[in-house]
Amino acid sequence: MSEPTAVVLLAHGSPDPDWRRPIDALAQRLSERRPQSTVTVAYLGFLAPTLAEAIDALAHQGHRDVVVLCAFLSPGGRHIKEDVPRLVAEQAAAHPELQLHLRPGALGAEPEVVEALAAAAERALHEAGSSPPSRR
Repeated sequence: MSEPTAVVLLAHGSPDPDWRRPIDALAQRLSERRPQSTVTVAYLGFLAPTLAEAIDALAHQGHRDVVVLCAFLSPGGRHIKEDVPRLVAEQAAAHPELQLHLRPGALGAEPEVVEALAAAAERALHEAGSSPPSRR
């Protein structure tokens, strides 16, 4: 596969507008790291754009090589194993001019992400130890 000209970070989505902040931050950081690629976010539900809308926009902008990365924590579950591959296949059929690739799995399962989460959990536990325990 050649270097993609566009990357779609596909996330689940939520009706809570605060939910999207870390996904938007991820897209921003990836854009900074890969200025040669257009990075966009798409959602399975609740938020726009959908994967179809994001792929349509990228095709309209002239991109021809697009990679879809799942910005999910776990590679398990129906979305990653069934829904996302089906949606990407539908978009590949709708856009035969594109080289559309789905990177299997979920970003959250990558060793670097697991390590970063462990470090964040350790910091949170340390901070929790600095304050009185909560009463239930």
